[in-house]
Amino acid sequence: MVTKIAEDGRSRLLVPKLKPTNSQALPKEATHTELALEGRWRVVVVNDPVNLMSYVVLVFKKVLGFDETTARRKMLEVHELGRSMVWSGLREKAEAYAFTLQQWHLHAILEPDETH
Repeated sequence: MVTKIAEDGRSRLLVPKLKPTNSQALPKEATHTELALEGRWRVVVVNDPVNLMSYVVLVFKKVLGFDETTARRKMLEVHELGRSMVWSGLREKAEAYAFTLQQWHLHAILEPDETH
């Protein structure tokens, strides 16, 4: 670095430009990063001892748009098996469903759907 005094009397700091060396050269090949957002994800509701079965049916109908029969079947899976996969698809939408179910105080988690 060099300090130079300009004609107006102000001092200026001159920084030399660096030329890239072999260690600073950019890679010639483009790299590919695979994101975890790709692929399909499952929204799983896990059993809890707090929520009534009728409440879980109501939430499934309101949030996921299930009909009465599907909502009851999924609720019974949660109750008897401890968990039920209620939706599968792209990660962003799966996160939105899981978040909404959690706002309704259901225990919802995301899992990668490895069947696809």
